[in-house]
Amino acid sequence: MSEKPTVVLVHGAFADSSAWNPVLTRLARAGIDAVAVANPLRSLWGDADYVRDVVAGLGRPVILVGHSYGGMVITEAAADLDVVRALVYVAAFTPDHGESALELSGRFTGSTLGTALIAYPITDGGNEVRIDPAKFHGQFAADLELEDAILLGLTQRPVTETALTDGLSAEKPAWKTLPSWQVFGDADRNIPAELFRWQAERSAAQGVREVHGASHAIATSRPDEVTATILDAVAFTGDL
Repeated sequence: MSEKPTVVLVHGAFADSSAWNPVLTRLARAGIDAVAVANPLRSLWGDADYVRDVVAGLGRPVILVGHSYGGMVITEAAADLDVVRALVYVAAFTPDHGESALELSGRFTGSTLGTALIAYPITDGGNEVRIDPAKFHGQFAADLELEDAILLGLTQRPVTETALTDGLSAEKPAWKTLPSWQVFGDADRNIPAELFRWQAERSAAQGVREVHGASHAIATSRPDEVTATILDAVAFTGDL
């Protein structure tokens, strides 16, 4: 088994794996192997199991990178993965035991996401939600060109309410034992920047980048800063 880690990128709600394309391009230029996972967005446990399956198939150490709700997923998945070397949270939730995405998002004021959502029932019970495409640009990706934001809004993957309300089951979250990094924007309208700052302090992050003017779509709109943060994690593990 090769000891050089693969960077595993996990998108969050209201996005798909293509949101990582600008970051994937930059990692490839830096000679870093990476894969963007198609996060199912059905339940925290199921999504984490899927990420574990992807990692098992790689057969090598990994650095897990999560955006938004993807931070919940990588934290849950890493609890049962001894091949994880580091964690990178990209405008992401960094939960402790029992905390959910919904709970964390309301811990500080400032999010306008609730007024932008459309909810509808799904056949196996419960509801799923998506961002109203007419509101997507301002809500999710205000620092992107309108045309690019429209495409993101039309290709977004809805998330179940179950996934957003599931609490972290891991008794000891992985960020308490693994080195972690944080990168986020101060103009995020989905998750208040104040939460990101609080999480970074609580997790004793190795490095923190707060990007002025960056929206929640930071992986697409500010890929240089996101990639630089991931490369910091790679360098810390001794593989760059």
